[in-house]
Amino acid sequence: MVRSFRSLALILALGLMGVERPGAAPQQEQTPPPAPPPASQTPAPADQPVFRAGVNFVRVDAIVSSRDGKPVLDLTEKDFEVFEDGKPQVVESFKLVQVRTTPVPGQELPRQIRTNSDEEVEASRDDARIIAIFLDDYHVRRINSMKVRQPLIDFIQNRLSPTDILAVMHPLTPLTEVRLTRNHASVLSAVARFDGRKYDYQPMNDIEARYAHYPANVVERIRTQITMGAMKALATRLGGLREGRKAMLVVSEGFVGRLPAQLADPVADQPGVGNPARLNPLAGTGDTTGDFFAQTDILRDLQDVYDVANRNNTALYTLDPRGLAGQEFDINENVHNSTDRAALNQTMDTLRILAENTDGRAIVNQNDLSKGLQQMLTDSATYYLLGYNSSAAPQDGKFHKIEVRVRRPRVQVRARPGYWALTAEETARAIAPPKPGPAPAVEAALGTLSATPRSSLIRTWVGMSRGENGKTKVTFVWEPMPASSGRREEPARVTLLAAGAKGSPYFRGPVPGGALAPPTGGAPPPAAAASRTAGMRGPSQVTFEAEPGKVQLLLTVEGLEAQILDKDSQEISVPDLTGTDVLLATPQVFRARTAREWQTLAADPKAVPTITREFSRSERLLVRFNLYSPDAIVPAARLLNRAGERMSDLQVQPAGIGGGAHQLDLALSGLAAGEYLIEISAGEKKELIAVRVGA
Repeated sequence: MVRSFRSLALILALGLMGVERPGAAPQQEQTPPPAPPPASQTPAPADQPVFRAGVNFVRVDAIVSSRDGKPVLDLTEKDFEVFEDGKPQVVESFKLVQVRTTPVPGQELPRQIRTNSDEEVEASRDDARIIAIFLDDYHVRRINSMKVRQPLIDFIQNRLSPTDILAVMHPLTPLTEVRLTRNHASVLSAVARFDGRKYDYQPMNDIEARYAHYPANVVERIRTQITMGAMKALATRLGGLREGRKAMLVVSEGFVGRLPAQLADPVADQPGVGNPARLNPLAGTGDTTGDFFAQTDILRDLQDVYDVANRNNTALYTLDPRGLAGQEFDINENVHNSTDRAALNQTMDTLRILAENTDGRAIVNQNDLSKGLQQMLTDSATYYLLGYNSSAAPQDGKFHKIEVRVRRPRVQVRARPGYWALTAEETARAIAPPKPGPAPAVEAALGTLSATPRSSLIRTWVGMSRGENGKTKVTFVWEPMPASSGRREEPARVTLLAAGAKGSPYFRGPVPGGALAPPTGGAPPPAAAASRTAGMRGPSQVTFEAEPGKVQLLLTVEGLEAQILDKDSQEISVPDLTGTDVLLATPQVFRARTAREWQTLAADPKAVPTITREFSRSERLLVRFNLYSPDAIVPAARLLNRAGERMSDLQVQPAGIGGGAHQLDLALSGLAAGEYLIEISAGEKKELIAVRVGA
């Protein structure tokens, strides 16, 4: 007799009692290991529960309602009893949280969220509901995604308050791009574009293309892991915003342990090819053992999700867009009725399990979605927030059950089922003083990677080296910004005016190109050397000499027909490089894609440095700098991680072009994608160059 999915869930839950941490299900030997979800979406298992303010302090929200479902608002602290693992606890903090859903006349409008600081401040407010909408396009058929769009749009437009804070995420959305917002129009736009792809394995991006030729069952397993990893990451992200209740609306048709034989194609993106079971509706109906182990894997994955959600005080509300469903598979997919019914029940049960274990609600097997969505708003609008110091003060890393009771008859209480205690190691980390952050010089260097150019048309770089007669040679480089779809004009030329503190010009003219003729009756500007690169699309540079001090740079960006596209001004500080101390000129970075290209750059003293600091792993960097020292000091270089910690030493050699020039070679192929620092030092002098390495 085949066990039902929910009976299996109970058996597995009983079997997992007492373990310290829920683990991932073991893979079957015949199944290639699926690709893990992106690292940015996988929360660390050692994260401290965010609803705890101290290693022994636990907070739990409780929803109390009458039998007709209306919230009970007149309870006091003495009306509550809290038990942990059956032992009574002393309630030390108590608060009734009520979210005002209609603005008070004359009250200031809710603050818009534009920065990270705004997000932190607004999310910490008790009078704002936080609702994250997770659109699981991997597990929603396209026709059902189209059907659910309008109910969701109506819900956002008509039921939400201007104070409500929303977020939207898909399985492949990087966690860094998930932003809370009160701009409900942007959320409506995302919902209107929701397009389900359940059982459609045609790759839509580079990530999916990596495994599109795997068997369909393996691809389905990968999709499930990516989806659940994203849900865990989103719950952790919400948990880091505040300790109060958060809601995650999961729009999904649920999960299956494995596909029926009729859809288990040998190559996922080639449906039907090489799969004789497509024509046999009875294929696979007797493999109860395989079904059992596949369902066990799903149940373990579900437990991982609701454990993380509980740890971060996030209630999951699961919404099945199929409505009142009669079948899981289309008639043309030739799946037997018994297999179809079992899969349909399993998918709905997975949604119920997620909701029931996180104090949420499952909006499943019903055509009217508005009632369940309204219940989510009601739950998030009124609840009691209780806090206590655990009398047991557990440090065992195990799950500890919480039970909340109310000393009043004829009321219903819903509360969080419990929390995961920290281990002794996690406790030590939690109470340890914070580690010192990166040095200011490291933070400043990394800040250049995210600095936004003043102009949306070009980006620039300015370097300094020793000039003649006590002056400093200034090198100015510009290049067009990458073209954007909304940009109509392309920059063709930049005219530069460089003037000293007294207004005397050091350079005036186009870049590249020589200086323009001076105005009538005016003195010619000081000598300027301009170096030109082939073509107008690459970086172009000009060099001129200036007195140490402040120098104003006035830029005019022109188009192909000499029309003015933009103007900008910059003030730079020109250092004095004539002293007898050890001095370093501004390092220059050159990019090369082949060994021959690198050698050509190394032999060219007038090569134009690159402005960008973002590179691919297929490139090599040539870093050139000038060292001025009265003594025979040997410069050194090191590769650092983004925290400023040493990774490896880099070999520095004389550049062979004179003038105290040195250079180093850095191949990026051995580095993982991420941000790094190149440190150049000579005596006490140091220069840091931040670079970002992509795939």
